Amino acid sequence: MIILSTDRINEQTKQGAERFVRATDDAYTAQLHAIAEHIRNTYRTRPIVLISGPSGSGKTTTAHMLEQILDGWGLESHTLSMDNYFKTLSPEERAAADRGELDLESPERVDAALLHEQLAAMVRGEPVSLPVYDFVNSRRTDSGRVLTRGEREIVILEGIHTLNPDVVRLPDENMTKLYISVRTRVVFEDVTLHPSKIRLLRRMLRDRVGRGRKPEETLSLFASVQRGESRFIMPYKHRADFDIDTFIAYELGVYRRAMAEELAHLHHEPELDALLTVLDHVEEIPAETVPRESLIREFIGGGQFEH
Repeated sequence: MIILSTDRINEQTKQGAERFVRATDDAYTAQLHAIAEHIRNTYRTRPIVLISGPSGSGKTTTAHMLEQILDGWGLESHTLSMDNYFKTLSPEERAAADRGELDLESPERVDAALLHEQLAAMVRGEPVSLPVYDFVNSRRTDSGRVLTRGEREIVILEGIHTLNPDVVRLPDENMTKLYISVRTRVVFEDVTLHPSKIRLLRRMLRDRVGRGRKPEETLSLFASVQRGESRFIMPYKHRADFDIDTFIAYELGVYRRAMAEELAHLHHEPELDALLTVLDHVEEIPAETVPRESLIREFIGGGQFEH
């Protein structure tokens, strides 16, 4: 566990926000280079890379950053989302989901049989017709894309359930497994900001940018999401070969500026007390300072890896 004070964050911001941003992003990229080196040394027997972690951890961007590094080394990589292996919902299940009676965080949502069949085929280098999930209509369809993994190619699968052996059933010797999450605690005087609240803030930003959802709506789902994490994600993190802290030291300064107006009317929410206190005491950093390839672009938008 890492503890970082707002004083230390502000000191680095005042010394030069652009330099602080660049150095922090470079440090995260360096972590991924070390993991990519391991993947490069083992890909012949472990061509599948799994990335798991709770919501708001930065799985998607981390997967694409790894892909970019490996591609640069001549190991073509393909990033897939486990979301595309979700089962189509029946009309009755959709109605239950609308009423909040269907657990959308459950691994039962994943078609584990299809996923295993396709991953095993990828290991063997056989052609696979990849699915895609239509979240508007809760339907899985054929994407029209066929993937045939070549001898010097790697498949990266990201999703919250990738470390669950009931969902991904390949032998461990075929996979490299990563668990990522925010681990750093930020403190101001006697107030400690738990990592889960940083991920909540990330979700608020991403939901606002990508789904038009208000922060209070994201907050209303927070308890349910945490229950799902405790039941379905945390029990399997010990299976990971690598454990990565995705906290970006300058990110709170960016979020403070980006979310000031939206959070102003949520001071009555006790769940946000520590978050709002810490945000009030970090120096603002303009979003324009953040490079397009940064992990936090996944949450504020404008990133290199957006589709």
